[in-house]
Amino acid sequence: MKPSRLTLCGNWILERFPLTNLWNEHMAHYYAPKNFNFWYFFGSLALLVLVNQFLTGILLTMNYKPDAKLAFDSVEYIMRDVNWGWLVRYMHSTGASAFFIVVYLHMFRGLLYGSFKHPRELIWIFGMLLFVALMAEAFMGYLLPWGQMSYWGAQVIISLFSAIPVVGDELSLWVRGDYVVSDATLNRFFAFHVIAVPLVLVLLVFLHIVALHEVGSNNPDGLDLKKIKQTGRRKSDEEEEEKILRGNNPDLKIMDSIPFHPYYTVKDLVGVAVFLLFFATVIFFMPEMGGYFLEHANFIPADPMKTPEHIAPVWYFTPFYAILRAIPDKFAGVIGMGGAIVVLFLLPWLDRSKVRSIRYRGGIYKKALLLFVISFLALGYLGTQPATPTATTFARIFTVIYFGFFLLMPLYTRWEKSKPLPKHLTYQPSLEERLPALIDTFHEVTVLTPVQLHDGTVVNKRRPNARGILNVITRLAIKLKKSLD
Repeated sequence: MKPSRLTLCGNWILERFPLTNLWNEHMAHYYAPKNFNFWYFFGSLALLVLVNQFLTGILLTMNYKPDAKLAFDSVEYIMRDVNWGWLVRYMHSTGASAFFIVVYLHMFRGLLYGSFKHPRELIWIFGMLLFVALMAEAFMGYLLPWGQMSYWGAQVIISLFSAIPVVGDELSLWVRGDYVVSDATLNRFFAFHVIAVPLVLVLLVFLHIVALHEVGSNNPDGLDLKKIKQTGRRKSDEEEEEKILRGNNPDLKIMDSIPFHPYYTVKDLVGVAVFLLFFATVIFFMPEMGGYFLEHANFIPADPMKTPEHIAPVWYFTPFYAILRAIPDKFAGVIGMGGAIVVLFLLPWLDRSKVRSIRYRGGIYKKALLLFVISFLALGYLGTQPATPTATTFARIFTVIYFGFFLLMPLYTRWEKSKPLPKHLTYQPSLEERLPALIDTFHEVTVLTPVQLHDGTVVNKRRPNARGILNVITRLAIKLKKSLD
């Protein structure tokens, strides 16, 4: 049968561009550990939100004016007069917060399962560079609405550069493009936000994924997948080969793994559906999120002559802003804020544990990680509050805990006694398999109580059961204590 013109055209392209090879290498023939859990949704969700930011950003730039006299009005024009402009703007503003939520959870997954340890150090470095570029992108986009909080937030943050000895004043002048935040600042921030930083983000995403696919994905057990290549394998070691062939994937001789496509692409679609449900709920019902996603002061045009009562950055910057305010000296505060990010780059070399996953680490690391999470969340909250003496004291305490988690890591990860590693990836029950236990727990914490309606009909309604709730909380506390040992 003679091939169709479409087939011939496709073959002509494939002869000149290795599209099939790329698909096979990074999707169909890329084998991932078979025990991925919900923590592994957030990498693909970060990519989804990045695409959302690009598309909505392009649509917004069609009507936005990067001019100090017109910027605020152009945003109002988008919100009120452009068809579906309000939706595009809210998708972009909510997407910025969603981006940081999924990125923070993605980074926390790395802390849980040791995804930064050998041989994945470069993946972690590229990821951290992505995080820094994302912060720069968000900061520059934050100025563009030209509202009160945008203007004064940028004024405060840019002034921090002047604390750097020798070059500080010249550096802050170069960033602003003027002696104050003005039209020149808005124009250069717009250029960086729309063109320069997105190019850096795309490059780093590419490098991050290529580095990941070169050494393979980590897994919740932190084990290396044993494999024998199809070509150049050792024929003399028949015993070892037979042992590996007993894995679930004998064709490619990779133990405990499944192809990324279609298994994890389909699984990721479930995560995408759940994420979009929450994303749409925020967009349509609470786009400002009580002033955390879109500050109330940012609905007022920028006024250089009127300072807001309380200046605070967007929530995703507040942990680092709280560290800055916790240190009395301005330059030391800038060093502390920068050090809180730099220390994340050093994580692969600070952790001296012999195991990767928290499942097999000792109790010291688990308790340290719990304290770190508490300190990070507390700093995030304190960064949104006015700098009262009490808030500053707590910020200093949590700053010490934050840095202590990293700086003491070479000691406590070396001292703690880890658990023995399994020979194969362990199996974790799915949500479907846990559903009967969840239903039993629901029945335990509630009780059927007869209730008489207005018409005299008696129906049974579920009410909270105090004894059942106490029993469930007690079991959870015991389980948490055992997990931290």
